[in-house]
Amino acid sequence: MKNYFKRRLLPCVLTVVLLTNEAKPQEIERWDNRVSSGHEPAGIQWFKDAKFGMFVHWGLYSQLAGTWKNKNYYGSGEWIMNRARIPAAEYAAVAQQFNPVGFDAEEWAKFARQSGFRYMVVTAKHHEGFAMFDSKVSDFNVVKASPYGKDPMKALSEAVRKEGLHFGFYYSQYLDWHEANGGGNDWDFDESRKDYQRYYQGKSVPQIKELLTHYGPLGILWFDMPGGLSKEQTQAMIDTLHALQPDALFSSRVGQGLGDYRDFGDSEVPPLPVAGAWEAIYTHNDSWGYISHDMNFKSSGEIIRLLAGTASKGGNLMLNIGPDGTGRLPAYSQKYLLETGSWLGRFGESIYGTTYGLVPAQPWGVTTSKPGKLYLHIFERPSNGRLLIPDFDAAVSAIYQLDTHQPLRWKKRGSAIEISIGTLSDKRNTVLVVAYKGTPRKFDLTTPLTVSAGYKENPLDAVFARLHGSAKIESLTFSHYFGDWKHATCVTGMSRPEDSVSFLARITDPGDYKVLLEYACPPENSRQEGTLLFDGKEYKFETLRTSKLEEGNPILFIRHPVAIVTVPKAGLYTLRLSAAQQGSALFSLKSVILEPVD
Repeated sequence: MKNYFKRRLLPCVLTVVLLTNEAKPQEIERWDNRVSSGHEPAGIQWFKDAKFGMFVHWGLYSQLAGTWKNKNYYGSGEWIMNRARIPAAEYAAVAQQFNPVGFDAEEWAKFARQSGFRYMVVTAKHHEGFAMFDSKVSDFNVVKASPYGKDPMKALSEAVRKEGLHFGFYYSQYLDWHEANGGGNDWDFDESRKDYQRYYQGKSVPQIKELLTHYGPLGILWFDMPGGLSKEQTQAMIDTLHALQPDALFSSRVGQGLGDYRDFGDSEVPPLPVAGAWEAIYTHNDSWGYISHDMNFKSSGEIIRLLAGTASKGGNLMLNIGPDGTGRLPAYSQKYLLETGSWLGRFGESIYGTTYGLVPAQPWGVTTSKPGKLYLHIFERPSNGRLLIPDFDAAVSAIYQLDTHQPLRWKKRGSAIEISIGTLSDKRNTVLVVAYKGTPRKFDLTTPLTVSAGYKENPLDAVFARLHGSAKIESLTFSHYFGDWKHATCVTGMSRPEDSVSFLARITDPGDYKVLLEYACPPENSRQEGTLLFDGKEYKFETLRTSKLEEGNPILFIRHPVAIVTVPKAGLYTLRLSAAQQGSALFSLKSVILEPVD
């Protein structure tokens, strides 16, 4: 089952070579040629403008709540049948206990609207094979197999649309642990004897047709875990299903590079802006399906910053909630998402209908944009009250705080803009608006990174590195709990002195700064010597061991202080890192951090 799981949650490792010695501007990444050719689906604009979607994982696994035979499981609760190797017949008996009498479709829909969501996608059938709707194709469904005896999806689809949101279904088209010919269950059924075509024709496609026929207009059909079909067969399936609802958007997890928009790997936001319609998917705690002992919920501040960060790259955030077996939403999900909705009530203009920002991430936060407006999402207020926008060349007409419309004082400093800011209205994320005329320079990775004594730390992230020799940039994927995927963009491949990286920084304040290297280093690569060059001076350090990159385990990053450097005056500075001698790869460098010394 490892391969099925890997296909479901572990995206292909992404290697993005950004800059060579020539330091050419980086073009915004495109996820397929439909963006540049103008052949995106006609109905895609609502999706690109929505920016915030509610994902719901709900099924028999919600009844089990992460526990089977007195053993608690952590991570992806919806995979408990697989992880505990529960026989299909024994798992099917759980349906007799599933009676979600606490489910209230109108309450869910109202909550979604008040939380600021613009669309909802709910699991119609997950890998367990249990249909959460009234299916005539299989009796293994909530109406026929459970004491609940009603179709919650009928009520929910109507209630969500009534609140003005788009509604969609998740459907696991290939994995089905209940069926002899479905993908994934190798503890009950012989994989070599499976007929996947029979499964698609007998259950998967007919059930999807039911969803497209009986539940009104769908905004999204969210597929998952492709398998068992060639590209031609996948396209034929798409064409057949699209004929029923031409305006419904199909997610890229339909497989074979197809679909109407792109979904990244679970809990993954690309390191750079991506053009076209795409979506990042996260869950509110550590599991997608409900686990009673999983209380690691994201606060409203974490959600707001995640949403702003995703929008700053040009994409949507679809955040998952796992209702319990009674149909009730977790209390912390309600609390923190309603707080997020309140924030969106004040600052939503900077999220909805925007695209990626024009300025790379700064120590103060990120940017989003609309024609004539640049939105500054302030996560960290500079202690000196001076906020710098580097290399913004449009004609600025006004700068003000979005929620209060209070104008702010600002002045040009060469190619940069310096804004004087006082107390901000929301410490999680206060948004400033820069109104401008003309056409500003587009997102450009050659823009110097801001370093200021006004911040406790100034990160120079790996994605902004200028690469030399064999150095490259990779996205490293690992996990904490089962299926709780994490992604770290790092510089790798630095095994020779000529394999170096450099960062161009605009340092606004003279003084001393402590330099920390945030990296991961396997034991066999540790105790190698590295070189830091700054302002004509050379500093040496030795790498420290952390951990190997292994599937299913955390990778540990250390913040290693290696030097104090002195900045004699404000200006542009280059910081360069390399191996001192040829050897193994020096480390996986996540960021260089400059901390002002008090």
